[in-house]
Amino acid sequence: MIWKTVLFLLMLFVIIAGISFPIVENPTAWYQFPVIPGLEEKAKIIFFHVPTAWLTVVAFLVSTVYSIKYLKTKDLDDDARSIAAAQIGIMFCILATVTGSIWAKFNWGSYWNWDPRETSIFMLLLIYGAFFALRSAIEAEEKRAALSAVYSIIAFVTVPFFIFIMPRIMTGLHPGSANDTNAGPVVNFKMNGNMMLVFFTSLVAFTILFFWMWRLNYKSIIYKDKLTKNIL
Repeated sequence: MIWKTVLFLLMLFVIIAGISFPIVENPTAWYQFPVIPGLEEKAKIIFFHVPTAWLTVVAFLVSTVYSIKYLKTKDLDDDARSIAAAQIGIMFCILATVTGSIWAKFNWGSYWNWDPRETSIFMLLLIYGAFFALRSAIEAEEKRAALSAVYSIIAFVTVPFFIFIMPRIMTGLHPGSANDTNAGPVVNFKMNGNMMLVFFTSLVAFTILFFWMWRLNYKSIIYKDKLTKNIL
């Protein structure tokens, strides 16, 4: 399909540009990024770390939307779409945590500092980890789907607070914290033109990747359920 080719080209561009384009004091070429005080070479993490955090929000939002649909329709297909999105969401949440920890090691000296941003994403991992524990503890399909839907809706209420609010109203080490005086161009999306191009291309590419993965995961859940029922 054409969109798969587009996705491949977008991801290829992001990987090449995000890794190989140099950061220099005074950029003179289109492929050079300017130095951002306080971040320097480590600023390149935004091309990969931020999109994974973004997909965490998108995936949990999609999961919640289909949880609401399930409560209205009682269609188990909606439950399958919800859990498929949640599974990908927790995966990208882990990736955001790992990439953030690697960046923290180089920037702050240790992988984990209990910064408000690190604490907030850890809380999300616990909340959605409990979500999967709840599902695995219930065997009846309809009861499991109904309780999961309610939990998913309640859990998502915490996502905007932990991702967008808490890390910005509390003092911390992460760029964008209440006491942050560096990295303003990154947090405020006022980077120079080529950085903006690579950054938003990355967001678009990762978003397309998510919907592709979500569709494949949903189909695998459906096929697995059909095989299980046929065996039984």
